[in-house]
Amino acid sequence: MDIQTGDKVTIKIVRQTGLGFTAVVNGAHEGLLYKNELYQKIAEGQQLTAYVKKIREDGKLDLSLQPLGFKRTIVTNEIKILKALKANDGFLALHDKSSPEAIKYQLGMSKKSFKNALGGLFRQKIITLSPEGIHLVST
Repeated sequence: MDIQTGDKVTIKIVRQTGLGFTAVVNGAHEGLLYKNELYQKIAEGQQLTAYVKKIREDGKLDLSLQPLGFKRTIVTNEIKILKALKANDGFLALHDKSSPEAIKYQLGMSKKSFKNALGGLFRQKIITLSPEGIHLVST
């Protein structure tokens, strides 16, 4: 197999299953996106960029729509939060007590990922936190 763990691949969604969505990877291999790891709507026939999480013993691939690696994911999520803040006049009505559903709906990420990215932005003094939500610090 010409694919390794961590590789960026092109996938085409084939069908929904009980576990998630099966996909054809780079036009040649079978892979699976697990539904509990999806933070966006997926449809059959859709073409997406994905990352190889694991190559199973049966030769099938476990896939992720997020790049692998903790640091890379945090930076990607920090950028997402900053873009949302800028699009909403520097304020988001989300905070560490917001529901996982609200965070997923507004930002397309898990609550854990949101809190990790929020912490990074706060430590860099790019944002301030209040009971109402997140404020972008004026520069």
